[in-house]
Amino acid sequence: MIHKLNLKPKRTIRVIAWMNEENGLAGAKQYAKEHEKDSANHFAAMETDGGAGHPVGIYIKAKPEVKAMLKAVSEILQESGAGALSFTENAGADIGPIEKWGVPGFAPIQDNRFYFNYHHTPADTLDKIVPKELAENSAVVAVAAYALANSEQPLPRSEPDRH
Repeated sequence: MIHKLNLKPKRTIRVIAWMNEENGLAGAKQYAKEHEKDSANHFAAMETDGGAGHPVGIYIKAKPEVKAMLKAVSEILQESGAGALSFTENAGADIGPIEKWGVPGFAPIQDNRFYFNYHHTPADTLDKIVPKELAENSAVVAVAAYALANSEQPLPRSEPDRH
């Protein structure tokens, strides 16, 4: 969406398709290992691994002042019913290794009432995805990613977890 609209974010937006979360986070751990030296250049991390139900907002795993910094994003997303901002202890398993660097984490809040009817079953197939809801999720991720990439001020980071 960002590319289609010919928008030019100030920061790089990197999209990564992780592998092997359910078997020990191998992809996420490998990424963190390979990029630890440039961890200071990771401004934020976002994970989308809660299905594709209608988005209602954004989870935040960051310092409290980050929520206030996202107020304008929340107002934009509220028009589609996705303006909620809610703190969470876990924005996603796959971004956990990056969050350990102190990087703020984010994830869409999705209506997942039916997600676990199919999740990790033989019926967990693409035909269960509602195209409109997938598009809504894509829009939430694009708006949040673009806003974060263009933030005038840095997001406050947590202390790195050295364990």
